[in-house]
Amino acid sequence: MKERKPVLRTCVVTKEVCEKKDLIRVVRTPEGNVIVDTKGKANGRGAYLKLMKEVILKAKASKALDKKLEVSVPDTIYDELLGLLK
Repeated sequence: MKERKPVLRTCVVTKEVCEKKDLIRVVRTPEGNVIVDTKGKANGRGAYLKLMKEVILKAKASKALDKKLEVSVPDTIYDELLGLLK
């Protein structure tokens, strides 16, 4: 049986290529809402972030998610991401 290749994605802040399981996905749904996708299967445009406090704070400061998702990301999303660290 063939061994599966790891699924790789790029963090929008650090530009580091990591396995998908090591990143968290933030999605802009077709309706224009922004959600944190913990399962990685939500429909919409996604952007990946490393689950590290420094990376999340840098994404908020640089508005990297706003640019990638082409919509204004509310502060509650960043709070939710920081909550996932615990």
